[in-house]
Amino acid sequence: MLQPRSGEHKPDKLLIFDIGLIVVVGLIMFSSVSAVLSYSEFGSSYYYFNHQLLGVAVGIFFFWLLSKIDYRIWRKYGFLFLIISLFFLILVFIPGLSAQYGTSKSWISLGGFSLQPSELVKISFLIYLAAWLERKKDKLSYINEGILPFLMVLGVIAILMLLQPDLGTLFIIAATSFIVYFVGGGKIFHLTVISILGVLLLGLIISFNSYQINRIKCWSDLSFSNKDVCYQLNQSLIAVGSGGLWGRGVGQSKQKFMYLPEIIGDSIFAVIAEEIGFLFSSCFLFLYIFLFYRGVCIAKKASDNFGKLLAIGIVTWIMVQTTLNIGGMINLIPMTGVPLPLVSYGGSAMFATLAALGVLVNISKQTKTD
Repeated sequence: MLQPRSGEHKPDKLLIFDIGLIVVVGLIMFSSVSAVLSYSEFGSSYYYFNHQLLGVAVGIFFFWLLSKIDYRIWRKYGFLFLIISLFFLILVFIPGLSAQYGTSKSWISLGGFSLQPSELVKISFLIYLAAWLERKKDKLSYINEGILPFLMVLGVIAILMLLQPDLGTLFIIAATSFIVYFVGGGKIFHLTVISILGVLLLGLIISFNSYQINRIKCWSDLSFSNKDVCYQLNQSLIAVGSGGLWGRGVGQSKQKFMYLPEIIGDSIFAVIAEEIGFLFSSCFLFLYIFLFYRGVCIAKKASDNFGKLLAIGIVTWIMVQTTLNIGGMINLIPMTGVPLPLVSYGGSAMFATLAALGVLVNISKQTKTD
C-alpha cells in the first residue's frame, strides 16, 4: 500500500513547500503569541508551544503517511469513517466524557487526552461524499437519488452540531459539502432552493440564540457593547490597527498581555497582524490563497472523479475556515469562533488538517501538475 503505483508522478512540491511554510511561520508566531498566557497559567512560557509542537509532529507524521498511501483506497471506507466520526460526535453529550470550552460542548476528554470529533467529521464526510457523488453522478437530477439522500446525511451532522452548539464548524461543513455536491454534478436549482431554505432556517436558529444575535449586532455596530459582548472584536481591531504597515515586531504585541481573549485560538491572526503588520500578514494570507490555487490545479488534473471532488473539498474546507476566521477578526463578517487552520491551538484540528493535506499531496502524485 505504501509502494509507488505504476504511473505515479512526483508530488506537488510547490504545495508541500507552501504547507511547510504556513506551519513553520505559524509555529514561530504561536511561540510569540502564547508565551504570556502560558506563563500566566502554568509558570512556563513554552507550555502551550510544546503542546502545539507535539500536535504538529503528530500531524506531520500522518501527513507523510497519507501522502504515501494511494488515495483511491479510501473510496471504499468512506461510509465506515463517517459512521465512526459520528459515533465520536455523539460521545460529546455523554457526562463524564464531554468537555465544554466557552459556549460549546464540542470535546471528548478522557485521561487527560482531549479530542474534537467535529474535526474528524470534516474529512470523513468529504471522503464519503466524494465517493457517493462518483457513484451517483448520473442520477443526481433525481430528487430521491440526489439531493434528498445528501440532505439526510448532512441533516444528521447538522443536528449533532447544533446541539453542541457549534454553528461555525457546521457552516464550514455545509458550505464545503454544497460546493463539492455542485462540482460533482448536483443541480444548481436544487442547491439554490436548499441554500435559501438553509439561510432562513439559520436565521430562525440564531433568533433564539442571544449569543449569536449579539455577534451580529457587534458586527453591524462596534459601539453596541464595547466592554462586554463586543470586547473581543474591538480588541482584535485595536491589535490589527496598531500593527500598522510593518508591525510592532515579533514578540512585541501588547494585546497578548491578557487584553485580547482567545489569543491562541480564534484571535491569533489579530496578534500576528499586530506583530508583523499589514504587509507581512497579507503575505501570510497569500500562502493560504496559493494553497487553494494548487489544490484546484490538482483537482482539475485528477485521474478520477473521486480524486477531483476530494481535492476540491479539502482546499475549500481550509479556505472557508480561513475566511471565517480572518474575516471575523477584521469585522468583514460576524465572528464565528473557528480557529485559523494550521496555526491556532488545537491538536485535533492540526491532525485533521495535515492528514487531509497529506491525502491532497497523494492525489497530486496521480496527476500531471506544473
